[in-house]
Amino acid sequence: MSRITQLLKHVEQLNPQLAADLTREYTALSGRRAFGLNFERHTPETVELPGRTVRVNDKVRFLPARGDAPSTVDDRLWRVRSIALEGATKTAMLVASIEDSAPAPTDVELEVVTRNIDDLVVVAEFRDPIYPGLVSTGRVERGGDKPFHTVINAENYHALQTLQYTHVGRVDVIYIDPPYNTGAKDWKYNNDYVDGEDIYRHSKWLAFIERRLNVAKRLLNPDNSVLIVTIDEKEYLRLGLLLEQVFPEARITMVTSSINGAGSTRSGTFNRSAEYLYFVQFGSSAPSPLPLGSEWNPVVTRNKNDIRWNLLMRSGTQPFRTTHPNLFYPVNVVDTPQGPVFHSVGEPYYGDGWQTQPAPDGAVAVWPIRQDGREGRWQISPAALRELIAQGHARLGKWNAERTTPYYLKLGERKKVIEGTFKVLGRRADGSVITDSSDYEARFVPTDVWRISSHDAGNSGSRLLAALLPDRKFPYPKALYAVEDALRFFVADNPDATVVDFFAGSGTTAHAVMRLNRQDGGRRQSISITNNEVSADEQKRLRADHLRPGDQEWERWGICDYITKPRLEAAILGRTPAGEPIKGDYKFVDEFPMLDGFDENLEVFTLTYESPRMVSHNRAFSAIAPLLWLRAGARGPRIDAEEEDFAIAETYGVLFDVDSSRAFKEQLVAAPSARVAYIVTDDDRSFQMVCAGLPEHIEPVRLYESYLTNFTINVGGESR
Repeated sequence: MSRITQLLKHVEQLNPQLAADLTREYTALSGRRAFGLNFERHTPETVELPGRTVRVNDKVRFLPARGDAPSTVDDRLWRVRSIALEGATKTAMLVASIEDSAPAPTDVELEVVTRNIDDLVVVAEFRDPIYPGLVSTGRVERGGDKPFHTVINAENYHALQTLQYTHVGRVDVIYIDPPYNTGAKDWKYNNDYVDGEDIYRHSKWLAFIERRLNVAKRLLNPDNSVLIVTIDEKEYLRLGLLLEQVFPEARITMVTSSINGAGSTRSGTFNRSAEYLYFVQFGSSAPSPLPLGSEWNPVVTRNKNDIRWNLLMRSGTQPFRTTHPNLFYPVNVVDTPQGPVFHSVGEPYYGDGWQTQPAPDGAVAVWPIRQDGREGRWQISPAALRELIAQGHARLGKWNAERTTPYYLKLGERKKVIEGTFKVLGRRADGSVITDSSDYEARFVPTDVWRISSHDAGNSGSRLLAALLPDRKFPYPKALYAVEDALRFFVADNPDATVVDFFAGSGTTAHAVMRLNRQDGGRRQSISITNNEVSADEQKRLRADHLRPGDQEWERWGICDYITKPRLEAAILGRTPAGEPIKGDYKFVDEFPMLDGFDENLEVFTLTYESPRMVSHNRAFSAIAPLLWLRAGARGPRIDAEEEDFAIAETYGVLFDVDSSRAFKEQLVAAPSARVAYIVTDDDRSFQMVCAGLPEHIEPVRLYESYLTNFTINVGGESR
């Protein structure tokens, strides 16, 4: 609707009466309420790109004069018509930008101005195609041949579009902790902080999240993957509806998790202790049963460390003879000095008079009679019980006045005996197995209410981050062990999982993946996306020092450079950014000194915006090179420079000259880990010729046609 309002303003300039008629109809339509989640889409969303080189045809805004607040400058969009060099100064001729979908008035002359390029910032609209590249800004190698964890400093919408070229359908888990929309200026929409006074606060948040979910959806493996989203009470209802609409094919569960045992005070209502996690599961995705302590659920874990004998008597639903007369039969038992033993199992008895039926000589018939005297029934048939008795999977309780209680092992418990989870030490007098459970750990899936001490956001979030970065602060970091546990349910059985977090913040998700790898020797990799936004309070200080976005001294205080990157480097190396050994120990599940670090690899990138013409002419290979490496698995060395003929790395190769295709294919096939062949050619026949000789496990990718097509088509995420 806000988009319609913008268009009506354009129409009003040309035809006021037509604008009035359209406004009347729009008002009538907007008063109707449709079923489901309805909100303003607020298109198009834009993002400023400080530091990006200004080019002809770019959209730009004016930067405020040094020392001034953003509100003091014209925030209109302008398009760069030409660039000129005047002495040592570059200037741009700008024309007032007209919305692409609104025709420019033919009788109105557009405003034209000239500005110093240093006073301009490039603006990207999300409906415009981008052609991304990556430039490395730091690397830590301590993990041998393990895949690299990657951090991408970028606007997350554009970074997600970038991953559509490298990871479509290949992501196992997406874990995100989006802004909670508290009204305290904790996030931006179109370069402006959203506060509690904004009447579009909730619809802006929904539009913001929906666009990113629509793009992220294509990354998830449709056969087996999960999206995990954390949220608090301010948006959890709207988020739940949004998830239902964006992912109608998924199974969605909401978990309540306590993150502050003491609770935070809220005026006029109950103190806040919990937040919520939505688990959006696709395909065969399911949480794995794990060895969990009694803290997770004392009721479930009670008696779980030994084999469980189930009552043969039916309880719960339909427990009476009337519904299952075929399960009303005698179990004949003999009392011996060693205890009761099975004699035989009778046949189902139909009709009255069961009390007078004789038992075999020396035996007592035990019938399924409930404590209140009503006729019950057994759980299984006579034939099934006879088989279990023969296997030692049925037993009898203590003898009590000519009566005993029969028990049996259900299928899951029988499997533990058969597969050796519980070792059989011998048999009782009644023939039932005696098992050893000394080495057994109970595994189960918990309930949807978590009250776990390790998930406390203070101890496992803020205080843990302070140990890694003693002189730096970040508001409300996630509890490391809370993220670790949420991931573990879905990656415990997948040591090669790929985990993406596109609201990475301080980098907790990547840190948690490293912890999980250490626990089982896994080779999971994380992709963390965060921008380099400077906090609102910090911006005031920097502007007072006459700094602006894009200045080196400004950017060093951004989230990625000041928190995310140094946090993950410190976690791997076991040392603070100042080089001091990190004090303290990791707790829970895997306890060890933080100074030990992790045997992992990490590389940090900044997203760049390339010219499609330069890419197509093979003049931007260094910027595209990291994308090729990521698509091939982010393992081993990277091909960063163009060669005359071809280059081979651990997991991929690039053929620059198709005349060298024979030698290229021979060497690529000989590389045991090769999975992708990039072929640089404009000729379709040449590409097909190279593909013909490649084995099935190597994916052929044509450069730069695949890259340009991907980003021309996939401007996705907009809801029209």
